[in-house]
Amino acid sequence: MLDSRYTRQMTLPQVGESGQEKLAQARVLIVGAGGLGNAVLPYLASSGIGTLGVIDGDEVSLCNLHRQVLFSESDIALSKSETACKKLSIQFPAIEFKSYSEFLTGQNALALFRNYDLILDATDAIEARYLINDASILTNKPFVHASVYRFQFQVAVFNAHQSGSYRCLYPLSPTNSQTCAEAGVMPTTVAMAGLYQANEVLKYFLEIGQLLTNEMLLVDTLTNRQTHFAYDTQHHDFITPSFFALTYAPIEKIRLEQTKQIGIFLDVRNDEELPFITLENYLRIPLASLTIQLSLVPRNKEIYIFCQSGNRSIDAHHILIENGYTNVYCLHETAAQINQVNSQIS
Repeated sequence: MLDSRYTRQMTLPQVGESGQEKLAQARVLIVGAGGLGNAVLPYLASSGIGTLGVIDGDEVSLCNLHRQVLFSESDIALSKSETACKKLSIQFPAIEFKSYSEFLTGQNALALFRNYDLILDATDAIEARYLINDASILTNKPFVHASVYRFQFQVAVFNAHQSGSYRCLYPLSPTNSQTCAEAGVMPTTVAMAGLYQANEVLKYFLEIGQLLTNEMLLVDTLTNRQTHFAYDTQHHDFITPSFFALTYAPIEKIRLEQTKQIGIFLDVRNDEELPFITLENYLRIPLASLTIQLSLVPRNKEIYIFCQSGNRSIDAHHILIENGYTNVYCLHETAAQINQVNSQIS
């Protein structure tokens, strides 16, 4: 018997009991538990999506609370994915929540995507979107995309019903993109983008309305203007080998085994970001400056990259590989975790 909490939406002829059953059987993976993830998750759960997976290797920080409304100050330093799932499971006990406290990588994406019906991109990193797109194509899964830039956001649905992919719209990754941390963002803009995503998810499973396939919706929240951009759906080569060959390493093993002559720890956070790290063979170059400061990165040593959340590490990994570096690794840990491990070992 269906939960009476869904009565109001089941009254809609486009939903009904049959539609609610479809939602109950649906399995959605949300990649990212930041601003977009916080906006999407409560509404997918309250609509009755049966299984919600959340993958994010980041931890809650004070600056997140501005737009990530599932979290509070008491959650700082806790896993975002675990915390979000625990809180939502109390409010929505009938929904199955699955938490993955790790970042999406070329090593885990394909196996993870196969367990879900639809992938939702709630990330804040360009390279992560290409990984989501490519893994979605390989596993034949649709994915709902959104991204935010200051007072604007864009939404689209890719790989659904033979539609185009993210690479049809953006064949090549831009080199000068900014994250929300760098460009700034309003919480209301993030919330609206997430709600548009959630709405596309519901339309997809209920098979109602018109999905945002083969077009991109751009919304300017300052002017309330909405613009639809159609794009060429010609197919592009979509597999970026570096995604699925990205090499990770645990700092505990590296830190205990390395000598002063082996390995460089490359921190690609911005200069003002905390905590400050004390490591042997430590080098700090913000991601935005990495390409023009490659001469500072030695080519005859192993390079271990880290940042605040893991997203910029992936971007830096690609930059180094594309410029002929070998023995390049992304650390599993964030800057805060590295600082903690380093203090324990020292």
